Amino acid sequence: MPQIDLKKKQPVALIEDVKPFFAENLFGSKTRVRLLNLFLEHPSRPFYVREITRKVDAQLNSVRRELQNLIDSTIVKEVEGKIIPTENDPEKKQKVEKKKYYVANQECPFFDEIRGMIKKMAILSNQTLVKELQDAGTLNLLLLSGRFINNEEVASDILIVGDISEKRLQEAMQHLESQLAREVNYTYMHKDEFLYRLEVKDRFLVSLLQTDKVIIVNTLAFSV
Repeated sequence: MPQIDLKKKQPVALIEDVKPFFAENLFGSKTRVRLLNLFLEHPSRPFYVREITRKVDAQLNSVRRELQNLIDSTIVKEVEGKIIPTENDPEKKQKVEKKKYYVANQECPFFDEIRGMIKKMAILSNQTLVKELQDAGTLNLLLLSGRFINNEEVASDILIVGDISEKRLQEAMQHLESQLAREVNYTYMHKDEFLYRLEVKDRFLVSLLQTDKVIIVNTLAFSV
């Protein structure tokens, strides 16, 4: 089996034995964590409250309460009385005068630190994803890359290898996207396909294995 040379890359992390980490224990609520994920993943983009409520899948009152907490902490700022384009208004035609919008406050003195911490916590929180995938079949490899390590040039955020029910896999990924309040690009391969593509040095697979990453689960007989 070919060996992937990663000497020039940062050491990978293996956290499959780490105790499950729940970010809401630190930040107070799941809704607040999902709001942080949403705003810090899109730091320049404004959101209106009902759009936020839909994206984080939470009750309106809970969203309003946690938004105020983030505003008080200076991590998010409120904009009122301006016309700001959103995902539903790409041509900037809306006629809003006093509708409130919310956007990440990049001038917050600890903005970068909070953003980095949220990304790391998103990785640790993926123990929930591990359990869902293992319950859905056989999980041989779970690799995080892309936006999980702040590298948007990587084509896939997650590589999953195993024999997993397609329906259960989709449900697990939808659950993860709900937790993170953003879409996740993932690649799924059966074990045989993975080993074959590794043997023929498939360009996509090799490039994914050679980039910086976090290995959550690895039961395959090859070195990464």
